[in-house]
Amino acid sequence: MTIKENISLSPYNTFGIDAKARLFIEYHSLDELREVLKEHKGEPILHIGQGSNLLFTRDFDGVILHSGMARAKFLDDETVEAQNGLKLDDMIAQLTDMGYSGLEKLSLIPGEVGASAVQNVGAYGVEAKDVIERVYTLDVETLEERVFSNEECRFGYRDSAFKHELKGKYIVTSVVYKVKPGDATKTREEIIQTRMAKLPTVGETGSAGSFFMNPFVPEEKANELLAQYPDMPHFPVEGERVKIPAAWLIEQCGWKGKTLGGAQVWPKQPLVIVNANNATAQDIIDLAAKVSASVKEKFGIDIHPEVNYI
Repeated sequence: MTIKENISLSPYNTFGIDAKARLFIEYHSLDELREVLKEHKGEPILHIGQGSNLLFTRDFDGVILHSGMARAKFLDDETVEAQNGLKLDDMIAQLTDMGYSGLEKLSLIPGEVGASAVQNVGAYGVEAKDVIERVYTLDVETLEERVFSNEECRFGYRDSAFKHELKGKYIVTSVVYKVKPGDATKTREEIIQTRMAKLPTVGETGSAGSFFMNPFVPEEKANELLAQYPDMPHFPVEGERVKIPAAWLIEQCGWKGKTLGGAQVWPKQPLVIVNANNATAQDIIDLAAKVSASVKEKFGIDIHPEVNYI
């Protein structure tokens, strides 16, 4: 177990925001996690992964938890169990090298295995829910293990029950993914090249990846917009709804490359907000709010942050 007091969280969030934490604890086993939860019961606790979906808006007067458990093992030829602290892309790289496919379209998504289940990360037509079989957790109150089936996780677009009714009640400790034999090398390389061409490199430019979620609108609203903007990209989905890329909406509002304080809308992909020049959390919040407001004014569509404000 690693314990640090009054430390900067800048190395633990991909925006690089210099918030402080009263206590930072990294555990390396379920027993250590139980020990921490028991000792600090009743205190504010935040479990983080790579910090790639967080914006610290202030110092955290509580306990920041991080997993040092980062192993993966095959349960059989079609399932692999990965511990929550393993970086998702590291696991995908290992699986690809071993001749397994299924997760390659999630390549280069920042974050760790535990967060992949909480956030239901996705890219290029694949979401974590499509490859997750079950999720192992620890009950924060009883300290007992509980297994959630895919259905019980109530996955949605960038969403799961762990962000709603189960929030704060369970800590994801490992995830079982479905895999299959197959050469995914070419697809993985193509995905990596595509992402690197338009997204900032984690560790070099502070960001949280995609800042906004793509909005879904009723068919009637989409048809109204198509009458005005015939070239608008749109994707029909279930429930007579249509997904419209937030990046397109933001670009149409002229935000590509624009700055506010130290924050910037990434010039190559307007879905991303970056820490371009020692941005404060407020810079990022204010820029995101202005972007959202302009999209609402021009298109009558609400776009919401995917990033969690802490």
